[in-house]
Amino acid sequence: MAVPYGQRFPVEFETVFPQGGLMMGEVSAVTEYQSREDRAKGRPVRQQVDEETGKRMWRVTVSDPSATREADKSVSVTVLAEHQPVPPDGIEVAPGIVVRPIEFEGMTAAPKLEGQGEYKRLGYTLRATGMRTPAGQGAPAPRSSSRGPGAPGPASTPSSGQDPTDGKAA
Repeated sequence: MAVPYGQRFPVEFETVFPQGGLMMGEVSAVTEYQSREDRAKGRPVRQQVDEETGKRMWRVTVSDPSATREADKSVSVTVLAEHQPVPPDGIEVAPGIVVRPIEFEGMTAAPKLEGQGEYKRLGYTLRATGMRTPAGQGAPAPRSSSRGPGAPGPASTPSSGQDPTDGKAA
């Protein structure tokens, strides 16, 4: 088989996360290993750069609601970008707990061997080129008592018994 080592296969977001994904925590930089000696000498921590694209690597932890195995419920996706990606706005479900529905762009999967000893299995390294709010999952619209022209509501609904142009009863 002539598949080169480290081959990255393009994959659609919906294939990896059929029920979508929820971002957990924040976007963090993937850093190079630093030995005790390097830390003792005060050497700065360097961010890893992807060998294929030359872009900086950022880690995002995603909860996968479609996962059946406990080990697959939390997945790490590496986003390749020059600058730190900005996550989509979240929805506060409880005080201090924010849920961020997320969708990745330009995803690739590379097979890897996971586990140790006799408990090895096939896993994947997931990478993406960007992130966004899933289609149809924008932030909730702010509530307002004043309605502009064409805004939904009783004043613009003909079935309410009012003429939508002047607000008087028909």
